[in-house]
Amino acid sequence: MPYVRRGRERGQVAIEYLGFIPILILVALAGVQIGLIAYTAQQAGTAARAGARAASLEESAEDGCQAAVSGWLADGTSCPASYGGDEVTVTATVEIPSIVPGWDFGDAQKTATMPLDH
Repeated sequence: MPYVRRGRERGQVAIEYLGFIPILILVALAGVQIGLIAYTAQQAGTAARAGARAASLEESAEDGCQAAVSGWLADGTSCPASYGGDEVTVTATVEIPSIVPGWDFGDAQKTATMPLDH
C-alpha cells in the first residue's frame, strides 16, 4: 500500500504545479511590461534630444524624433518644438505599448532644450 500512496502524492504535486503556472505567467508578463515601460521612457529621452538637436540646426524636430526611436515605436511618437529666445525645447511623447490587450499605460514624456545654432 505505501507504494500506491507515493504515486498519488506525485500526482497531487503535478496538479499543484499546474495551478501555479498562471501565477508564473502573470509575473512574467508583468516583468515584460515593466521592461517595455522602461525602454519606452529611454526612447522618449533619445527622441527629445534628437528632436531638439535637429530643431537647433533649423531642421524638422518631428523628423529628428522619428529617426531616433525604434521603428515599432515611431508611429506613436510626437515631438512638438517650442522656440524661445536663443533656444529650442522639444517634448517627445511616446506611446507605451501594452502586451495585455485593452490595458493602456499612457505615454512616456521627456523634454530636451538646446541652444539655437546661428
